[in-house]
Amino acid sequence: MSRKRRAEKRSIEVDPVYNSKLVTKTINKIMYDGKKSLAESIFYEAMDKIEEETGENPLDVFKEAINNTMPVLEIKSRRVGGANYQVPVEVSNDRRLTLGLRWIIDSSRQRGERRMVDRLASEIIDAYNERGGAVRTKEEIHRMAEANKAFAHYRW
Repeated sequence: MSRKRRAEKRSIEVDPVYNSKLVTKTINKIMYDGKKSLAESIFYEAMDKIEEETGENPLDVFKEAINNTMPVLEIKSRRVGGANYQVPVEVSNDRRLTLGLRWIIDSSRQRGERRMVDRLASEIIDAYNERGGAVRTKEEIHRMAEANKAFAHYRW
């Protein structure tokens, strides 16, 4: 029997303003119901707000914020002999980026500010300064992985 070959990743266009694939991924992650122009305006306004508040290049702030939220380890459940173990595993680079983006956007959606632009900008600035919901999520995951490192030998 032959196995199916793994599908190749789809290529992503760069965005017109910052010329970055990372920005395109973020906009796609913000988007609801295919309303891409709304997601773009939210992201670009948030970037303007970040530049206004920090006085630094917003793309650099954004990249540093994502680096601060990307996890190194995560936990996967593994069933061994009738018991479930939380096994810490290293995270691939693609998944690290995906999780970092997801946590920043989810945390910004749960914030208290009125507009999504303000929420996203505040969450990115907080992540840049190593605080906020996304960084807290990362630290929780790392704490759980550290607590369960005794089960690391069940890695598969």
